[in-house]
Amino acid sequence: MEQSVYSVKQLNSYIKNTLENDPFLKNLTVQGEVGNCNYNRSGHVYFTIKENTDVINCVMWKGNVAKLKFKIEPGQQIVVKGYVGVYEAQGKYQLYANEVEPAGLGDLYKKYEKLKAELEERGLFSDMYKKPIPKYSLKIGVATSETGAVINDIINVSSRRNPYVQIYLKPTMVQGELAAQSIVNSIKYLDEQDLDVIIIGRGGGSLEDLWCFNEEIVAQAIFDCQTPIISAVGHETDFSISDFVADLRAPTPSAAAEIAVFEYDEFINTLERYKLTFRNQIDVKLESYKNRVEVYESKIEKHSPMAKLTTYKQLISEYRDKLSYNFNDKFAEAKRMIPDYKNNLKNYFNDKFLRRKHTLQLFIEKLEGLSPLEKISRGFAYVSGADGPIVSTKDVDVGDDISLIIKDGKIDAKVSGKQDGEIYGKE
Repeated sequence: MEQSVYSVKQLNSYIKNTLENDPFLKNLTVQGEVGNCNYNRSGHVYFTIKENTDVINCVMWKGNVAKLKFKIEPGQQIVVKGYVGVYEAQGKYQLYANEVEPAGLGDLYKKYEKLKAELEERGLFSDMYKKPIPKYSLKIGVATSETGAVINDIINVSSRRNPYVQIYLKPTMVQGELAAQSIVNSIKYLDEQDLDVIIIGRGGGSLEDLWCFNEEIVAQAIFDCQTPIISAVGHETDFSISDFVADLRAPTPSAAAEIAVFEYDEFINTLERYKLTFRNQIDVKLESYKNRVEVYESKIEKHSPMAKLTTYKQLISEYRDKLSYNFNDKFAEAKRMIPDYKNNLKNYFNDKFLRRKHTLQLFIEKLEGLSPLEKISRGFAYVSGADGPIVSTKDVDVGDDISLIIKDGKIDAKVSGKQDGEIYGKE
């Protein structure tokens, strides 16, 4: 019977399905020593655990890495909870870690989580109680071991940044059964020294090494301290209860010194900038006030009685000059125009006289034309009776005596007859 031939992909897929469907391999716990360990830039962690010469590859995805309470490092004994799977593209099986804890420290972690929850519920972690770290501290207290690298790092950083800052070291036990009370005593002592800020901390270590910073009495002493406290315990990935209660957490003691100690040169440069800015602003203000004073002086001078008097005197002089000039000019003009005015007046009167004479002549002629005597001299007669002028046949009767006044005398006559009606135009 001919045997089937499978591709590499088919074989890897079969192995993957077989392992991932095995109930035992879906949820298991493995203990071993960390071999290689790589924190990838993606956030995932790739590491191996070994026992003598036996090794298994492990991977922990980014979401689970965020839940770690410590940093995985070579040489650690750890307990890994997860499942076995196959990276099919390379035909490698590996342990996919959901949880990782230091071996033998499970109870200590439970105690840590329990105390953390209690203190958080009591409000010791609340931001409303945290005091701001002074920006320009000159007196800094440090509670740490006098022989460890921590105090040397803090002194080196402080000296480099600001040689005028004073460091007050309170030698403190930072590991062991008596360490917690030693930390409490140091905090209380330094809080009475009128300092600007206090740094508490130590270098890295295991959870057991750092445990004194997870004690309730230490947390309460930090909370009760009136001086701002920076907690710098362990490495950047290490978190202690002191970090949560302190006013500020620094990832390392050196970082705590960087935060607490202001840089002197930068401070001086800032002061110089402020000085220059202040001087410029003062100059601008002075120039502005000077200009305003000049404006006010100008206004005062302009509106002062003397200025007004001078102005009025000048105006009077100008008006006098104008008036004198206008009067003299007008007088000279009038004097020059007198002959013209005389001729014009003479011509005006002559013309007026002639016009009046002509008009009078016309009136005389009209009056002469209307005069009864003129009419009589041309053959007309003025007829009158006993009762006055006779202008109509109705004014006389036949037999009445009448008088006729003519050019050279008077004629008496008697009416012998009369004829009514118009006789003009009849032959």
